[in-house]
Amino acid sequence: MKSYRKELWFEVATRRAFVNITSDVEECLRESGIKEGLALVNAMHISASVFINDDERGLHHDYEVWLEKLAPHAPVSQYQHNRTGEDNADAHLKRQVMGREVVVAVTGGKLDFGPWEQIFYGEFDGRRKKRVLVKIVGA
Repeated sequence: MKSYRKELWFEVATRRAFVNITSDVEECLRESGIKEGLALVNAMHISASVFINDDERGLHHDYEVWLEKLAPHAPVSQYQHNRTGEDNADAHLKRQVMGREVVVAVTGGKLDFGPWEQIFYGEFDGRRKKRVLVKIVGA
């Protein structure tokens, strides 16, 4: 069995963004040489997410609207966490909803997706560098 590990770094210019990282993960899979196994992709920050869904602009907008209704950024005074000098409590809550990581089967040297599936990095408190771990195990 082989093991591969790489950190991908992202810095988005906005507070929130969804970044399609499928091609980055596919490049990691090529580098690993693994043909059969599992790929774990996880956000290494508690105000960011990794998830799988369709790469469709309207859906991304719907996520943005829905998440902001669930955990609005403002007023920041509504959150106990923000009393520590932070203003990102909403980002922590959004991450809980969108998830920390995904695991994708690797079959024949390719990510074994269903139709339309893509991997996304979800940023909920951007404007600084954050990392995503890619760990691939298999043969």
